[in-house]
This record gives sequence, C-alpha cells and structure tokens, in this order.
Amino acid sequence: MARLSVYSDTDPTVTELSSADPALVTAHLALAGVLFERWPAPQPIPDAADTRTVLEVYAAPVAALKEARGFQSADVVRMPRGLPDAADRRAAFLAEHTHDEDEARFFVRGGGAFYLHMDEKVFRIVCGAGDLLSIPARTKHWFDMGPDPEFTAIRFFTRPDGWVASFTGDVIADRFPKYEPETGAVP
Repeated sequence: MARLSVYSDTDPTVTELSSADPALVTAHLALAGVLFERWPAPQPIPDAADTRTVLEVYAAPVAALKEARGFQSADVVRMPRGLPDAADRRAAFLAEHTHDEDEARFFVRGGGAFYLHMDEKVFRIVCGAGDLLSIPARTKHWFDMGPDPEFTAIRFFTRPDGWVASFTGDVIADRFPKYEPETGAVP
C-alpha cells in the first residue's frame, strides 16, 4: 500500500502531510495531475513468472490504461535482491530529471519511492505491490529503489524507444530522505 508524504522543497525535515489512506493519497495526487490507482492481483503470480505471464495476468488493466492514456507498449522490469551493481542502478535514478512522456509504473511485487518536485513541494510516494503511479510528462522527479532493490514492475511507454531522461542538474534529491524498503521509512 502506498504512503504519501509532502514536504516543502526547501525543508525536507518538515513533513506537511503523511498518509497511507488510499482515498486521500489518490485524491491528493489527482489534484497535482498525478494518477494513482490500486490494482488487485487477479491471481497469484509465482516469483519466477516470466514477462509474458505477468502481462497476461494483468492484461485487462494494462489494456485499459494503454487505451485511456495513449500508451503504445508495456514491458516488465525486475530487480532481484543481491545484484552486485545495485548501488549503480540505484544511483542512475536518484538525480532529478524529466521525461517528454508520462512515466507510468505498476508494482507487481516489491516497491520503491518516487519523489515528485512540483509547486514548491516534494511529494514522496512509497509504492508497493498493487500500486500504479503515472507521472505527467515534464514533471521533475526522481526514483529511489533502495540500497538492495527488489521489485517487479510493469512499465508503460508511448514511444518505441521507451523513456528518455532529461536531467535538470538540480541536486535537490541529495537533500531529501532516502527510501528504506524494509520499513518504507526514512532514516
């Protein structure tokens, strides 16, 4: 289940809002133009399920989102625990950036934290299994998968080459609490 925390973009030590209430998370993000939904698992998915199986299990909601949002394709990304290059993979997404297309992710298992920098605020959304988040194009954001990432997610794309990041050069992500996946808490 997701948890939303909202901070001033100048003071990461003060939380202006913190909630795991799905209705409040959905409504608050909708006001900012961000889509958040909970998708129930139609059936259990084995840990070793291949991409085709994952996409087949979620075929109906994937097709509906593609139709509603104009996505052309979807794939599955996996980050198993214990990767030797986990620190490098984490670092690749920790800098603030934007995309020319919406960034939509549905977490099948595991999770991570998205940080959205909008309207002089930072919205931290800790997503877990069953959470869909769609970030509007050109929204400044970053993603923290944690120090030893573990997740499976469906990614959605409008372009054949997938998303391309444009880094802002702002070091704001360095000032905000990092994601700790075991608790979802911040140090």
